Amino acid sequence: MSKFRKEGKKESPAINTSSLPDIVFMLLFFFMVATKMRDPSVLVRTGVPVVSETEKIVKKSWINHILVGPPIDVQKYGPTPKIQFDDKFGTIEGSNGVQAYITLKKNEKPEGIRDYLTTAIKADKTVKMGLIQDIKQELRKMNSLKLLYSASEGTVEE
Repeated sequence: MSKFRKEGKKESPAINTSSLPDIVFMLLFFFMVATKMRDPSVLVRTGVPVVSETEKIVKKSWINHILVGPPIDVQKYGPTPKIQFDDKFGTIEGSNGVQAYITLKKNEKPEGIRDYLTTAIKADKTVKMGLIQDIKQELRKMNSLKLLYSASEGTVEE
């Protein structure tokens, strides 16, 4: 029996961590490739007008988008222009109106950038200006005065 008995306890060797950064970066790249950023589904048609000069937006995370146009599913919603906030239809006033949407979006952002938030209206070129003016009036009531209009750049035909 003495030949199977060991005189001293050997410690287990330390775990080799030299390949750990490789594994971490491989997982990071996998999740970066496999993850899709969710875009809100568009429920209204927005054929934006063509303009001769445009300006690129620098901080896109500071923009709140309001889409205005006729619904894509005309059979279900009818032909009248609708207002879309994120993934749902909204109204000018009320609990799902412009002021409620902008207030919700402002509260999601850090307090330091709330004064810099801008509202972008992406409207179809067939939408009457009265609906756009109503949206602008609601934005004025809540002192949200920074406003952008989405357009595509091209040659303007007169």
